[in-house]
Amino acid sequence: MSAADGAVRLDQRGTIAVITFDRPRARNAMTWAMYEALDDALNQIVSHADLRVAVLRGAGGHFIAGTDITQFAEFQTGDDGLSYERQLETVVAKLESMRVATIAAVEGFAVGAGLMIASACDLRVAAPSAQFGIPIARTVGNCLSMMNYARLVALLGASRTKAMLLTTDFISAAEARAIGFVTNVFEANAFDAEVNSLAARISNHAPITIQTAKEAVRRIVSASSVNGDDLVRRAYASADFHEGVAAYMEKRTARWEGR
Repeated sequence: MSAADGAVRLDQRGTIAVITFDRPRARNAMTWAMYEALDDALNQIVSHADLRVAVLRGAGGHFIAGTDITQFAEFQTGDDGLSYERQLETVVAKLESMRVATIAAVEGFAVGAGLMIASACDLRVAAPSAQFGIPIARTVGNCLSMMNYARLVALLGASRTKAMLLTTDFISAAEARAIGFVTNVFEANAFDAEVNSLAARISNHAPITIQTAKEAVRRIVSASSVNGDDLVRRAYASADFHEGVAAYMEKRTARWEGR
């Protein structure tokens, strides 16, 4: 994996695994290679029976600033978008259904796919710099999978989910804490120590109790999902999506036409 592709590092510290998204020059925007590396890291965690907690975090002061938009330039049809959303869902669902407790330790941007990866974790903790959002209505003009919409509705409620998607406004760390999306906001100078302390505390709890609680909640949320392939195809096949990608790469404002 080259420096341009970014990296996803996996470190084991006793019963705790730490996954670090490492592409700081792009605020850890995910490349295809990084998604593959994340999938590999999750598989490695699953193979280690002694692990109890996995912490996900980003390098360089940000969590994940979405998927690298330049990769969408190669998309031609709605089926390309459907394939991407399905591949993303495979990784996100694997993260969501892991037996270990998962903690998203968010500094800076958790945007787009980064927000969805954080949403698939059991707990989210934030530094004061954290910002959460999905600005695709003003940036790329694509959409989410039905399962990702369902995750947001389960965590934020229908009204706030629509507000986030329609206005493209970001939620601050303080607001995310107030609505229960994050469990704690830790000061920057104590962030690492507080995250480590939380992970260590959970790692000492009853594993079976944690596993059954995680699976019960996952089943409840999953039961609300319906097929939305037609919506994904429509968004990714639209002229607006291709215009959004071109505008991003040309560093200009997109000209939306609604087709």
